[in-house]
Amino acid sequence: MSEAAGPLDGIRVLDLTRVLAGPYCTMFLGDLGAEVVKIEQPGRGDDTRSWGPPFQGGESAYFLCVNRNKRSVTLDLRTPDGIELLRRLALEADVLMENFRPGTLAGWGFSEAEIRRDNPRLIYASLSAFGASGPMKERPGYDLAIQAWGGLMSITGPADSEPSKVGVAIIDVVAGLMLGSSIAAALYAREQTGEGQRIETSLMEAEIASLINAGSNYLVTGKVPGRWGNAHPNIVPYQSFPTADGHLVVAVANEAIWARFCEGVGKPELAADPRFDTNAHRVENRDALIALLDDLFRRRPGREWIELLNDAGVPCSPVQDIRQVFDSPQVRATEMLREVDHPTAGKVRMAGLPVKFSGTPASIRLAPPRLGEHNEQVLKDWLELDDTAIAALRDEGTLG
Repeated sequence: MSEAAGPLDGIRVLDLTRVLAGPYCTMFLGDLGAEVVKIEQPGRGDDTRSWGPPFQGGESAYFLCVNRNKRSVTLDLRTPDGIELLRRLALEADVLMENFRPGTLAGWGFSEAEIRRDNPRLIYASLSAFGASGPMKERPGYDLAIQAWGGLMSITGPADSEPSKVGVAIIDVVAGLMLGSSIAAALYAREQTGEGQRIETSLMEAEIASLINAGSNYLVTGKVPGRWGNAHPNIVPYQSFPTADGHLVVAVANEAIWARFCEGVGKPELAADPRFDTNAHRVENRDALIALLDDLFRRRPGREWIELLNDAGVPCSPVQDIRQVFDSPQVRATEMLREVDHPTAGKVRMAGLPVKFSGTPASIRLAPPRLGEHNEQVLKDWLELDDTAIAALRDEGTLG
């Protein structure tokens, strides 16, 4: 694990989030060098600690995937002493992030206004299901419910089948990345103004922003988009095809690629066919073209088509399973498979760092923490408490 200083080195993040969107965001900040302290419920911790199997050394694979580069402190926030300790920690933080329902912390006696009055440089970031305003602001929600409510499921899956969710909790990930980049922007703004600010987003808002062309197609035409399976409503051919031994995808996104595609598959005459000579014509004559290509691709193994299309400069790929992905030399070359030492789970393999910095590299410095592993360290480093004070907090149940 590298000790190199990242771009957020020196930034302290107080993380009150759990499950996925919030922890993904704070892991992103931790990977960039921030010191992240994860506040967890004593005796239970983040919900994902119990989401399994699979487990490794008593730790769930789910928890391990989004909690590296963090220290765990157990704190009972439903007690006055717990809230007071949280307040003291917040005074030492640069960023506080929470994903409770709007108003929950205030109901426990933790006032954002008071904290930001006493620590005006604090970036206070909130992530909820449906947003901080509006008639649905108090509703809870997980990624699955938001994918359904926000329209993503209605455009995912085969046209002749039921609506489908994406294979991972993609809205949680998108919301976490959106909030993480916004926190970095707020830290930059603080350098100009000297003041922190509140940042708020929700899973719903992240999903609406992520509808991109599907949302725009509706807003432009008034027509409700349907499901296209692996095809694309605006580009043809841009989808998967069965081959003699599996599936591949091709992405013909402009006319130059179309011409190379036709050469690569041994059908140069298609490029001049008036039914297919422009993308608009290919969209209009989608069924005829896809039937032709479907028959063609079935005649040879996928690896042969991939070789031909790669040689022709056509974006294409086999449809790989997760094992094939992590076994890929390309994944190894880009260090997107990493291994860290964990005190109970041993060697833990995890996805690597997706962004590389030439001067201030992101790094994996800490394995995902055990519940309450860093209680003493954080209270000593952040609040300068001594052993006696920490023992008293433990004895009264504040630390669990």
